[in-house]
Amino acid sequence: MDPLHPSKTFRVDDSISLTLNKTSLKITVPGPRNIDFYSILNAYISADGLTITYLDEESGTSDSTAPINALQYPISAEQKEQATAWTENLLTHAYGQAQRSKRLKVLVNPFCGSALEKVRKFAAPIFGAAHCEIDVEETRYRGHAGEIAEKIALDSYDAIVCCSGDGLPYEVFNGLARRSDAVEALSNMAVAMIPCGSGNAMAWNLYGTDDPSLAALGIVKGVEMPLDLVSITQGTQHTVSFLSQALGVLADCDLKTEHLRWMGDTRFIYGVFATIAKNTKGQEGEEKGKTEKKDPTKSQNFPTSLPLQYGTVLDDIPEDWEIMPRERLASFYTGNMKIVAKDTNFFPDALPNDGFLDIMMIDDTIGWAASLEAIIKLPQGKCNALRDVEMRKVSAYRLTPWKPDGDISVDGERYPFEAFQVEVHQGLGRVLSKSGDEYQVVG
Repeated sequence: MDPLHPSKTFRVDDSISLTLNKTSLKITVPGPRNIDFYSILNAYISADGLTITYLDEESGTSDSTAPINALQYPISAEQKEQATAWTENLLTHAYGQAQRSKRLKVLVNPFCGSALEKVRKFAAPIFGAAHCEIDVEETRYRGHAGEIAEKIALDSYDAIVCCSGDGLPYEVFNGLARRSDAVEALSNMAVAMIPCGSGNAMAWNLYGTDDPSLAALGIVKGVEMPLDLVSITQGTQHTVSFLSQALGVLADCDLKTEHLRWMGDTRFIYGVFATIAKNTKGQEGEEKGKTEKKDPTKSQNFPTSLPLQYGTVLDDIPEDWEIMPRERLASFYTGNMKIVAKDTNFFPDALPNDGFLDIMMIDDTIGWAASLEAIIKLPQGKCNALRDVEMRKVSAYRLTPWKPDGDISVDGERYPFEAFQVEVHQGLGRVLSKSGDEYQVVG
């Protein structure tokens, strides 16, 4: 057999053959069965013969452990060379463009539900079966993940895996952005997630699931993908965002339902009902784009770690920007990803690295009938079919609140209720995704 063109079929004996099809491994024993290449974690030759490990995706996550199965076939000395070449061919089909045996820095938020248990039962066994090198560390306080990312050796790991909700990835991206080599760090260190929180938007967008086992499989098989990151300047602070910024209804939904985390994903829908009931009465309003003139010299000592094309919130608004007074604005929501929580595809047109944010604006004149229609259609990705919902793509914006108080949420984190400016860094970040070039869409 030509080692440069190994056979697609390895015959173990007269009754068992293993064949590499287009998308799966076909096993004849003598009845045929198929295992999708994506589910295969590893294959190797040892003294025990040929071993193939895979995740049984159809069974999902059980209560006890990740559903890892193994097939083992004895091979003779005469078969070893052929079996070795065939095994390498199998792994090439199974991993494609994905890196094998990834080196993972695993950060676990022990205050996030049952994160430790989920990692131990569902993620670690999959990483181990795939021969990944893992270094697990528990975060001890708010901001600790960012501190770890700020000091991490870039050449020691292939990805930082956040076992939490969306809060830990937010910290990690900001920690990388605070480094003196921020551009290099963000461009080279991939960030991934094992979903353990209530929203888990990152996992839904990258892996199409909030199942810890399937997310771990998504990381093992994950392909590095550029991700737009967003710089936010507010006062004298410079932070980054990977998911969303919200003011009004959706910010209220996120920040004012923290006490309802026990409801899981349902708390966001509850929040929409509660806040629309309030805001359709005209009690809320903001203005997008309006600002007072600032002295541009004030931004000379602005503590930024990333280059800003449009300056900061302390500078004058660029002359070519559009000013949009919106005194009746009830909800202002921008998304960098399609899905903001389970079953909520708010931004169907969002792309991972097109250099744009998708903005959704709803005035408080929407009324109850249109509000109920929005509640039904927005999570289904039908924002463009709603006449009372304005959508647009932007590469930068400044928002100045119209009212003296309210809520601003950035990636689920509370920000001061004051003017802020945003600009997109196209493809600056890195994530491990299932596809390598697009977000997952469920349903």
